[in-house]
Amino acid sequence: MRIIFLGSPDFALPSLDALVESEHEIVAVFTQPDRPVGRGRRLAPPPVKVRALAAGLDVRQPASVSRPEVVDELRRMAPDVMVIAAYGQILRQRVLDVPPLGVLNVHASLLPRWRGASPVAAAILAGDRETGATIMKVQRELDAGPILDAVALPIRPDHTTGTLTAEIAEAGAKLLIDVLPRWAAGEITPREQDASQATYAPPLKKEDALLDWERDSAEAVWRKTRAYNPWPCAYTYIDGAPLRILDCTPLAHDFDAEPGTVFTFTGVEEQQLMGAGFGVVCAQGEVGVVTVQPPGGRPMRAADYVNGHREIIGKRLRTRAAA
Repeated sequence: MRIIFLGSPDFALPSLDALVESEHEIVAVFTQPDRPVGRGRRLAPPPVKVRALAAGLDVRQPASVSRPEVVDELRRMAPDVMVIAAYGQILRQRVLDVPPLGVLNVHASLLPRWRGASPVAAAILAGDRETGATIMKVQRELDAGPILDAVALPIRPDHTTGTLTAEIAEAGAKLLIDVLPRWAAGEITPREQDASQATYAPPLKKEDALLDWERDSAEAVWRKTRAYNPWPCAYTYIDGAPLRILDCTPLAHDFDAEPGTVFTFTGVEEQQLMGAGFGVVCAQGEVGVVTVQPPGGRPMRAADYVNGHREIIGKRLRTRAAA
């Protein structure tokens, strides 16, 4: 088949690679425009652009793929189907109408659960035991199109959004290659989503990752550190300065102190077992902090951090408003 691929971040790379290695023809790759990044605000290309150019593909970066002149280009390319994997733009109906086999989306959840921009983080935050990848036919309503097929993956206790997203991307790419010939041959009957079961995962914001020790349980803190890794990273404040909590674990501990209080362990064996450098009292329960990142610094073992900052023992971690 003649395929136009639309994608931008790392999540899209396995699907692009799978299409490159398949018997299908990639007519063009559409991706987001280069964006300024870092302190120097230098323009950086999306990962999909880098990979597509390396494969010798035709790359397009319109500010809006739904502009009439871009839609005219799409029609002239005469694709049989278009494939989206985290493209980052909403498609108008005139785009969806271009390919005779429609526009297929590789979505990182088991729809209709977790429609929206951050489905992997939402699944971890909610304590879901599984998630997966869904191939759906795109409609105007957000992630509400009929399902062609899906594959489930377990969510392990050690999964972060970063590691789980990578696994879903690989599973989704394999599923895409399996679905495409069956869809073209008319062997798949699309399954409508049950809208009553739909949940939504809005875009992540930095402030979402602020830990509230007076409200968050140990379980909630643990989920946040995993869900907001690699971005925006769970964080708190000590003496008014930010401190990222990159990895922690709920403790079978009973430390009687105010929420947010930093404490050390009474037994070396427990510290070694949990891999934690210090503990923090939560609204319910406690967590052992394993990895932190101080402002302007690199990620480091919490044990090393507390060795250089013994003064934090007994102090309370807080939100900015309470600092």
